[in-house]
Amino acid sequence: MLAFTAARLLTPIQTIGHPLLLVDQGHVVEIVDYAHHELPAGISVTDFGDSVIVPGYLDVHIHGSSGYDVMDDDPEALPAIERLLTRHGVTGYFPTTVTAPLDDILRSLERLADAVEKCEQNSEVARDHKKPDRAGRALPLGIHLEGPFLSHVCRGVHPADKLLPPRLETFERFWQASRGRIRMMTLAPELDGAIELISAAAARGICVSVGHSDADFSVTERAIAAGARHATHAFNAMRPLQHRNPGILGAVLTDARITGDIIADNIHLDPSIIKLFARAKGPEQTVLITDAIAATGMPDGRYHLGSFEVDVKDGKVTRDGKLAGSVLTMDRAVRNLARFAEWDLAQAVAAASRNPARVARCTYKGVLNAGADADFTVLDAQGNVLRTFIAGVECPA
Repeated sequence: MLAFTAARLLTPIQTIGHPLLLVDQGHVVEIVDYAHHELPAGISVTDFGDSVIVPGYLDVHIHGSSGYDVMDDDPEALPAIERLLTRHGVTGYFPTTVTAPLDDILRSLERLADAVEKCEQNSEVARDHKKPDRAGRALPLGIHLEGPFLSHVCRGVHPADKLLPPRLETFERFWQASRGRIRMMTLAPELDGAIELISAAAARGICVSVGHSDADFSVTERAIAAGARHATHAFNAMRPLQHRNPGILGAVLTDARITGDIIADNIHLDPSIIKLFARAKGPEQTVLITDAIAATGMPDGRYHLGSFEVDVKDGKVTRDGKLAGSVLTMDRAVRNLARFAEWDLAQAVAAASRNPARVARCTYKGVLNAGADADFTVLDAQGNVLRTFIAGVECPA
């Protein structure tokens, strides 16, 4: 058994002072008051001093980092991405595809399914990370399919000639290639055939997320009724909010049946809009994502996103003048949300841990309580990452 303590622990639902976190075989056994608990003989305690223990972060929308894209066929790609993630407090993630030629997407889904399956082989909590080849690496928990079922009007940088209409037969090819490992899918609900596809995907347990969309309010409400329950990078690549034509954002901001995510990098959204979104959706329905690309953790320059090139300068990623993902890390997103929304650290942490885990239905992730996976991050009082643990095992800095 392993034991850890710190000044505070955020579950993140509640704050526990001077906690004792007990871990056995990769799971949280219990969390108790250190001052009133006697440890069994032979167990030493790792003391993080004035730091804060929080659940490991989950990033459900990430395209790459460290010079690599998740769609690359280079065997070094995912390991490099996963090592950088843990340095920023992320213990689990959803590798996210981008619109590309159909065959490229299918091959990428097969490779990503291989990675996810390796983390599922031993048990439902994926202890495969204990093997030497996974030491210190974030866990791929499922695949996020972003595109090709997107609006031409709101496609962002997704290649127009590679977009496809939402058809069940096309989705079935993706599903078979992923061997059922697609856990999230972003699509534009106004496209012909989209409502039918939303129903079919939701029936398979996929979190259908509306995004890259020019949908009006009524179509978005139909999509939610059909099974859509999330929104992708709210405000970005969406019909603008208008006071007499609220559109997709009117539904996302006011319908309690749907959660939404934001890119809190102070580039994609003005701080006042982050505050507006956080107030509208609240601490339980706000999700942080990075939408990070291969340039994350790298110097300015030219990088690739899927099959096309993008430019990075002063932390801003563009292609032909349009935003093309980010170089945001999740720890910075948490700090930004806390500052811009005027939330406390526990609320901001929940948006990067408990909330994405709920959205993606990742059982035992995103919280610290008895039975949960012992994936956690140690922060200083300002939210900077000091150390990251997966199943109670520390990841190299």
